[in-house]
Amino acid sequence: MPPQGIYFEALVERSFKSIKKPYTKIQASNRNSPGHDLLVEGKRISLKTETGASTKANRITITKLCTTEKEPWNAPTLIARVLDHLSRYEFILMLRSIWERPLLHYQLLEIPIDRLRLIETADVQIAGTRKGRQSLGAKVMLNDQALFSVFFDASDGKCAIRGLPVSDCVMLREWDVKIE
Repeated sequence: MPPQGIYFEALVERSFKSIKKPYTKIQASNRNSPGHDLLVEGKRISLKTETGASTKANRITITKLCTTEKEPWNAPTLIARVLDHLSRYEFILMLRSIWERPLLHYQLLEIPIDRLRLIETADVQIAGTRKGRQSLGAKVMLNDQALFSVFFDASDGKCAIRGLPVSDCVMLREWDVKIE
């Protein structure tokens, strides 16, 4: 099983240690508090993971870009919260594992924050049929081309990104691990 969450954080820290890069571990805080996962040479880094049988080789899903559960629950406010969240990082790194039996294909990449900031141009609308507070979503467009989708889930207050092309990211490394 690929590393996720705090295990991925530990691997990244260990990697920086092994190449003798100075780093500072960020003190643990409330799990839903915004903030970077690591501080490396003064650069704030957010770490994300994606794995599972439904992980696509060429498209990224970020199930929790950030939490936006507070009221008011409307498109301008939610977009402003996402942009504020993104302003707290210099880098977003993602470790992905694509299941291609008998291999796990790993990708380590940098997600471009400027690309995610295009959320501010999205025409966010009601998505789904939930009663009460409703989920919102949109396709994020550039020059009449859909880049990815943004989804604000009313049930858990999370902002998700779906369908971000891997080709829009900086591939730092790829490798395969054989599984038995």
